[in-house]
Amino acid sequence: MEKMGLNKIMKISKQIFPRVVALICTSNKEKKPNVMTASFLMPISFEPKILAVSIAPTRYSFENLKEVPEFTLNVLTKEMKEIAKICGSFSGRKFDKFKMANLKIEKSEKVLPPVIKNCPISFECKVLEMKEFGDHFLVV
Repeated sequence: MEKMGLNKIMKISKQIFPRVVALICTSNKEKKPNVMTASFLMPISFEPKILAVSIAPTRYSFENLKEVPEFTLNVLTKEMKEIAKICGSFSGRKFDKFKMANLKIEKSEKVLPPVIKNCPISFECKVLEMKEFGDHFLVV
C-alpha cells in the first residue's frame, strides 16, 4: 500500500469535510475525567441505538476506554470552534482541558464519564467492541 504524505491526506480529508465535531469524555479507573475532540464518528444503528467513534491508540482517552469502557459523546456547535481546538491540541495526561476550555460538566445518569453542559446534545455510551483498523480503533 502506498504511503501518503500529510499534504495528500489533508487534500483527501478536505473532500469529506465538513464533519460533525464532538467532544468525547472518558474516565480512568480513579474516576478522573478527560475530554478529546473527535470528528471520526457516525451512527451505526437506530435500534438499538449505536454510535461509533474512531480513536488513535496513542490517545490518553483510548487508555481510559480500556480501563473504563464507557464514554459520552457531546456534540459541538459551529460557534464552539475554540473549544474543539483546545480539546484537540493538548493531552489530558498533562493538562486540565475542562478548565482550559471553560467546560461545565455534570454527572451522567448511566455511565461514569461526565456530560458537558455547554453542548446542546450529549449521548451516554457503553463500549460494545473495539476493533483496530489501520492506525485507529473503531470504538462501538
